[in-house]
Amino acid sequence: MSVEPGWYVDPADPETRRYWDGEGWIGAPIPVDAAVPEGPPPAEPAPAPPPAPVTPAAPVTVSGPPVSAPGGPSGVPHPGPVYPGQPYPQLGMPPSWPPGQWPGRPPEPRPHGLPLANFGSRLVARLIDFGIVFALNAVVNGWFVWRLIEEVTPYWREVWRRALAGDTSTEGLPQPSEQAGGLQIVILLIATALWLAYEVPTMASTGQTFGKRVMGVKVVPLAGDQPLGFGRALRRWNTLGLPTLLWYCCGLGLLLQLLDALSPLFDHPLRQALHDKRAQTVVVQLPRTPARPTPNDRTNPPGDTP
Repeated sequence: MSVEPGWYVDPADPETRRYWDGEGWIGAPIPVDAAVPEGPPPAEPAPAPPPAPVTPAAPVTVSGPPVSAPGGPSGVPHPGPVYPGQPYPQLGMPPSWPPGQWPGRPPEPRPHGLPLANFGSRLVARLIDFGIVFALNAVVNGWFVWRLIEEVTPYWREVWRRALAGDTSTEGLPQPSEQAGGLQIVILLIATALWLAYEVPTMASTGQTFGKRVMGVKVVPLAGDQPLGFGRALRRWNTLGLPTLLWYCCGLGLLLQLLDALSPLFDHPLRQALHDKRAQTVVVQLPRTPARPTPNDRTNPPGDTP
């Protein structure tokens, strides 16, 4: 005997009622104590079909000189050229890179909005400073250098005479006195102190020595836009200046200073020397201020006679 259609307690869940249409349960269940509606429940809407997958179009590569990309639906061309061997930029993609700047090459950093100083400007500035320090040494260290030359001249004169005569023996060579070693140490101490006194105070206050001012370069800290201060300027100088005391050790100090001076060539992207890394500084190129025009350089307005 078939059961008449109607609302009945669901045998699978006695807490709910469902509608029996004579063949099976249909519609959503309702609580068993809820008012029984008249007639069957409304038909449930059929589920919407899933959207069809969209296959992206393959990029088209071009050859030959740069060309403009095709325009979009509004007729506005895509900004930037398309380079040979590179795909066409699709609509909605970022603009193409500027000419000469290929993907994977980040833009050069600009600390505090200023470009980095090139190695040539830094080298010329350093040579100017060395010339000034050398002149100071000629004045302050001149007497000690002369005394050292007097001490070692007899030795080297005899070595030279024997070399010209083909004599390679070292017996009987006049040896410099113990005073020569002391003079060498005094000369290096004075030279180091003069370099420190010349460079550190000016770098601490302005970030520029005389040579850097001539070349328009300046040392600035990486962390903020403020003067270096004495501590940071001293740390920066120590790495390059203190090895001067090791010159008498078979030129070891000079070798260390040469490596430090060449290190910006191999550092990327900030071109920091070893002394810059220690002090967390970077060397930037200052903008060149144009000369102010004089009244005679004024351009005559229309209608005026020169």
